[in-house]
Amino acid sequence: MTESSTSRSADESCGCKLGRVAAAYDLAGLDDDLVASWTGTGDEQYSTRELATRVNQRVLEAALDEAGVALKDGEVENTYRLLTDDDVTSGTRVQTRNELEREGVPIEDVESDFVSHQTVYNHLTDCLEASLEEPDDEERLERATEKLGALQNRTAVVTEDTIAQLERNDVVDIGEFDVLVSVTVTCQECQQQYTVRELLDERGCGCDRT
Repeated sequence: MTESSTSRSADESCGCKLGRVAAAYDLAGLDDDLVASWTGTGDEQYSTRELATRVNQRVLEAALDEAGVALKDGEVENTYRLLTDDDVTSGTRVQTRNELEREGVPIEDVESDFVSHQTVYNHLTDCLEASLEEPDDEERLERATEKLGALQNRTAVVTEDTIAQLERNDVVDIGEFDVLVSVTVTCQECQQQYTVRELLDERGCGCDRT
């Protein structure tokens, strides 16, 4: 793994969205932190998705500080989770946004300044000229697990919101309920069934296809 061969000062801004956001919120030293975290090894290496979360949390923290909001330990991370996580209901998300607006945080502007993992990747490779070796099998499995888990969580949240809305409009009649989403993978050769988590953990169905 190699870092950028082009030296850039921490305060120098490029023209991409991440560069503009870093300059607007005065995120000093962000570029050095991103490169070091992306090209690190072992526990010191972070994915672009994880880095996007860290950038956005710093943006949110800067906005809260600018609005004079007193912050407790872990409050920035939890507030960001309530604003963005797929497993948070729309009602909770709206309530969080309303509370921030009452505290003087321009939350619509802040959310529009949040960056995606693709934006982080483009900033690292195009603006900072950082490079990274191809991910190993463990990294590929971890990313796949995170992606599929997020899709399942999103499906559960959308289903819960839809049923709750129908219940409020007296279209369906149901008491307190939970929504569980499970995806099953079936090997057509051995007919064994696995959850996605089981299949990825086992790295295969185990049947003899030779």
